[in-house]
Amino acid sequence: MNKQNRKKHKENNSNKIVKIIVKTMLTLTVATGAAALFLWLTVDRTGLPNNKAIVNTSYGSVRGSIDDGVYTYLGIDYAKASERFVPANKPDSWKGVKDTVEFGKTSPQGAIFGGTPSAFDTGDNDCLNLNLWTPAIGDGGNRPVMVWFHGGGFSIGSGNDEEYDGHNLAKDEDVVVITVNHRLNVYGFLDLSDYGDKYKYSANVGIYDLVDALDWVRSNAANFGGNPNNITIFGQSGGGGKVLALMTSPYAKGLFDKAIVQSGATDVQGAVFTEEEVSRYLTERMLDELDIKRGDIEAIQSVDNYDLQEASVKALSDTAIEFKIPIEVGEGYALEWQPVVDGDFIPTNPITGNTFAKAGFDIPLLIGSNLEEWASYGDQTHEVNSKIENAFGKAYINEDEDIAENTDVIVRQPTLKIMKHKAAQGGADVYGYVFTYQSSAAGAAHSSEIPYVFRNTSENSKLSNMMSGMWTSFARDGVPKYKGVEKWEPYTVKTGATMILDEKPYLTYKHDEKLLELLNPGYKY
Repeated sequence: MNKQNRKKHKENNSNKIVKIIVKTMLTLTVATGAAALFLWLTVDRTGLPNNKAIVNTSYGSVRGSIDDGVYTYLGIDYAKASERFVPANKPDSWKGVKDTVEFGKTSPQGAIFGGTPSAFDTGDNDCLNLNLWTPAIGDGGNRPVMVWFHGGGFSIGSGNDEEYDGHNLAKDEDVVVITVNHRLNVYGFLDLSDYGDKYKYSANVGIYDLVDALDWVRSNAANFGGNPNNITIFGQSGGGGKVLALMTSPYAKGLFDKAIVQSGATDVQGAVFTEEEVSRYLTERMLDELDIKRGDIEAIQSVDNYDLQEASVKALSDTAIEFKIPIEVGEGYALEWQPVVDGDFIPTNPITGNTFAKAGFDIPLLIGSNLEEWASYGDQTHEVNSKIENAFGKAYINEDEDIAENTDVIVRQPTLKIMKHKAAQGGADVYGYVFTYQSSAAGAAHSSEIPYVFRNTSENSKLSNMMSGMWTSFARDGVPKYKGVEKWEPYTVKTGATMILDEKPYLTYKHDEKLLELLNPGYKY
């Protein structure tokens, strides 16, 4: 890649990151002058109700649509959030047949990266619904079930986003694909546990929603052609953090069998979660901003969403400064909404001591990150010298050394730390990867692997076939593999086995140790 193209590539990545923050952290739209390049296939898969797509669920019958042999069900309620900040109830049952051909409600969108909420006037606390794609129903199918958790930290995003359309993955890989909506930001993670038993789980109610979703999946997967005893949870960015939270919570034990984390950890989120001392201080600041006294805590149930989100922005900032919590990307302090280590629902951080959370012991894990990730955001690129370029060339033998300055450490090192701890635990296998493919739209930046996993890209179908094949083979039997690709060995602390995912994939061992030490010396694993 020549210098002129490299400059253009960096500008594209920077524009992409801005759009990611403004929208949902997940859009791969790259502005180029007046034009825009879309990596996603944006086919409208919503359709008309079809009587051949009627399925019985635990609470009533649903009627979906059929398109190109795939049965689609949108906006199925898996629980009902009657109040804010408390665990949901079972969904209401119904008689007759309910049409599920339109997306359901989504959570209000909150602040992220120390910014302001992306939309004050949208979303609903009662947003607990899911979308499902399956190749067949009523056939006694034994298909793996893959439940996707969207990104956007724990504050923004939606399972309805077009980039997560499960049609192609379900059709081409013969799996059941599900995306989930749940409560985010202040609605999902405001810690009111010190204000009465009613709010005992308030700090983690957004993850409790995911437990309810998985409980629904276990109970209903068979009717949609899936195997209720073979459920894989997977997610990217904040969605990967949600996977790690569920691997940590004993409340999710037995509800899923395998886990995939894509770019889901930093040193302040995913690898670790918020401590109780911090969460309670944050709550005090929130209530001060809202002028709600301890004896009048129920008043928070009726606070306008705008006021709630505005108070959260101030409280998050004050708390981050008080506890000197570094922003995930960039400089300064910022606290993100996320799960809280309460000793009960989330008993520990995912990483604990020299091992991994106890609840995740038996769960095989596929985990990795992208070569460039956030490196092109702001001043996150590196000053490189000949030593770094040489180490980069040895670490990534098929990449141009000109992109050494964009090598990510923000996500790569915490992800590597999780791999080391999970492997040291001695439980189920962990498989590590680095995605390096330089797509025309985004390089190997944050989120750029998603369309290849979902088979929702018009670029490089060979790579998409390979990655979706590896992901679904892992969902089938816990081992990622694809015909023609060398055996993917589990990561161990001794070998450091890691799969490089690109047009020419290959297995390597401790490939970037020297490079990471040069870029971020003294990092503690």
